[in-house]
Amino acid sequence: MTSHGQLRIGVIGCGAGVFHLEGYAEEPRAKVIALAGLDTDRCQELAKRFDVPHVYGDYTELLAHGEIQAVSIAAPNHLHLPMTLAALEAGKHVLVEKPLARSVAEGEQMVEAARRAGLVLAIAFNRRSRHDVYLLQKHVRRGALGRIYYAKAFWMRRSGIPGLGSWFTSKEKAGGGPLIDLGVHVLDMALWCMGNPRVSAVSAATYAELGPQGKGQWQGGRFRVNPGVPYEVEDLAAAFLRMEDGATMHLETSWAGYTGHTDEFGLSLLGSQGGAEIHVKDYAQTGTLRLFGEVEGVPSDCMPRLEKRHGHGEIIHRFVDSILDGKPADPSGEEGLDRVRLIEAIYRSAELGREVKVEDSSSRATEEQPVS
Repeated sequence: MTSHGQLRIGVIGCGAGVFHLEGYAEEPRAKVIALAGLDTDRCQELAKRFDVPHVYGDYTELLAHGEIQAVSIAAPNHLHLPMTLAALEAGKHVLVEKPLARSVAEGEQMVEAARRAGLVLAIAFNRRSRHDVYLLQKHVRRGALGRIYYAKAFWMRRSGIPGLGSWFTSKEKAGGGPLIDLGVHVLDMALWCMGNPRVSAVSAATYAELGPQGKGQWQGGRFRVNPGVPYEVEDLAAAFLRMEDGATMHLETSWAGYTGHTDEFGLSLLGSQGGAEIHVKDYAQTGTLRLFGEVEGVPSDCMPRLEKRHGHGEIIHRFVDSILDGKPADPSGEEGLDRVRLIEAIYRSAELGREVKVEDSSSRATEEQPVS
């Protein structure tokens, strides 16, 4: 703690950075004192709104600010590695937006750098903080569903490519399409609720059908379109995951498709003693969780009364806990790395057109050997 009685925070990125600013505004033990971003007009607007005294166009200037003890990184995916390494080198704790990195190799560098520096590296899997996900995870942990043997996780959009021709649709800058953007959220939600079982193998396919035609752009003008720039990522990915404990999961994610979905995500869990389903339409926070079981042998279901929560706020509370109280980061950089490892394996399987094993000790998935 400083003489001001609060952790001094810097936020890098004034797009998704607004969610971090809102989260820090709910945390009395921390104060954002600096913003950095290329869109200086946007940064100045946010600085005025959240009473942030310092604004920089170059994030290295923010990292040089002597009072700052921790940073949130809410920049495009290809900047997560260099910004995180620079922040750790400057002695700052780091909370980075999902995904942790574009690849396992990058993620391993980030996790190792934080370990060597003795600093916190956390990741903003903010969907974990939803009340429906939080309750379901606790329900599973106490054994209410028995052994979870099958799961489904999805995030599907009818028309939601975030900026045709932007960094989102660049393979080099983003690392992939909806799988690494949206799929990583629901993959994390499902695995976290299941108790983080180890995935042993994946089989997957990816498709790019609408994006290359210039179709499927997010409606409402939220993201700019750069016509004429090649579309380099998938617009739909589907995968089947096998766990070491025998459980399996079906994962489906898409930015755009001719479907009845609007902007919907969720998961289903089937257990030996009960089941559960979360279905979120257009970011609803209530009426989304159903639990299935029996009452005296009669099939039953219930819908818990849910509270609205600010996902980044909960993540930031735990980030501050890690820094001030020494609690383990939650979600941690290691968990972020695990999800990147699975995303990389899914892309590899789609590339090969066959199942691949997921190697915990390797920086890439290895090709599944044919059965002799």
